[in-house]
Amino acid sequence: MGENIIRDKLVQRGQELFNTEKRFNEYAKDHDADLLLNDLELRPHAFVLACVMDRQVKAEKAWIIPYSISQRDPKLAGFSMEALQQLSLQDVNRLMSHPEPLHRFVEKMSQAFYSAIQRINGSYAGDASRIWTGNPSSAEVVYRFLEFDGVGPKIATMAASILAREFKIPFSDHYSIDISADRHIRHVFSRLGLCSSDATIEQIIYKARALHASYPGMMDLPCWEIGRNWCKSETPNCGACYMNDLCPKIGVPQ
Repeated sequence: MGENIIRDKLVQRGQELFNTEKRFNEYAKDHDADLLLNDLELRPHAFVLACVMDRQVKAEKAWIIPYSISQRDPKLAGFSMEALQQLSLQDVNRLMSHPEPLHRFVEKMSQAFYSAIQRINGSYAGDASRIWTGNPSSAEVVYRFLEFDGVGPKIATMAASILAREFKIPFSDHYSIDISADRHIRHVFSRLGLCSSDATIEQIIYKARALHASYPGMMDLPCWEIGRNWCKSETPNCGACYMNDLCPKIGVPQ
């Protein structure tokens, strides 16, 4: 019973966040870069390429890569697919490397960036928005992102979640949008008694599915919000957290 009450409150908060009006999203924390990433109508490939880059670096550093590349070659100033399709792998590697590297793993991510351009061109006729248009199932959208080289379930699910929650892209369902078990969510799930402190990522994902099968990821942003703002390991602010009346660990050391 306690788990269900906790779930219901997290889901309620998740629905509040999901139902907010569409707004300008700050992913790269750079206005011009974020203008590019928010332009799903004319340059949806920028969003897709940023998702592909989001590995083993801070999110802001990954999400600014498409814009940074556009600034390193005058021919890419508009970041059109037509211009991107003219790039060779060597061109991408050069743009990713100089004057300073844009990613920790330049060789690997240059290949991923180049391969993503080829997939958008070959599988989606140069229009990345075809990945999510037509009211597809969440499983189909996640699968399409998984087809990009190097993209795993975490990034594929994250991309689908952002499209649904922040860009208000309609899907026929949300069953396959899982929770993203980052350090904040693992910590909050443990503190709320939803899993053990040593639970694996897979255990947390399946626990979220068990709690809210129709949209497991609905609890993602609320838990991230709690972990980022209040439920911190060293300086928790339990009194400010909206889950404090249900949290079994209030007053217990982190």
